[in-house]
Amino acid sequence: MNETSRDHRPAEPVRVLLAEDQGMMRGALALLLGMEEDLEVVAQVSRGDAIVDAVLAHRPDVALLDIELPGMTGLDAAAELRERAPGCRVLILTTFGRPGYLRRAMEAGAAGFLVKDGPVEELASAIRKVLAGETVVDPALAAAALSAGPSPLTARECDVLNASADGATVADIASRLHLSESTVRNYLSAAIGKTGTRNRTEALREARRRGWL
Repeated sequence: MNETSRDHRPAEPVRVLLAEDQGMMRGALALLLGMEEDLEVVAQVSRGDAIVDAVLAHRPDVALLDIELPGMTGLDAAAELRERAPGCRVLILTTFGRPGYLRRAMEAGAAGFLVKDGPVEELASAIRKVLAGETVVDPALAAAALSAGPSPLTARECDVLNASADGATVADIASRLHLSESTVRNYLSAAIGKTGTRNRTEALREARRRGWL
């Protein structure tokens, strides 16, 4: 372990919650982090909508969250934890190093954002750092996020795109979001234009690729 990591080691073991839907990955992370003498994995969940309840029940110091989880995304869970468990620091760990995700994670109150292909020593060090009040972000992703700029989509355009994900008709989307059909068409048209795509299916795919949704 390097000097930086030792400097950040707390006196008491750091209580960690893991949220990861892939059982093998979750088990491996728990095993590897458990080998660090100052870290203790106190809870593991496989669904995003189980995160907040688990945090309230086990009171971890740091919640290590994947983004794409069933039930609720890790980003949405992070935003809810900021309100309901402000003492828990959130560290996003994901396969998808998308600039848009980083911006949304920071807006949701996350203290760190790392991709999964890094060494466990780096992850352990990041856990200690966020607990110490620092912000830890993958350097390459931070540079990409700065160059990419913010999402051009408005909140309502995002809502309409998300509502179209299951092949819903304009009428279905309008009913679901309590909008008129003409308003839905306008939002879809704007989203297609901003993503530089040809139709709403491509717009949805591109927005997700960039981490805007």
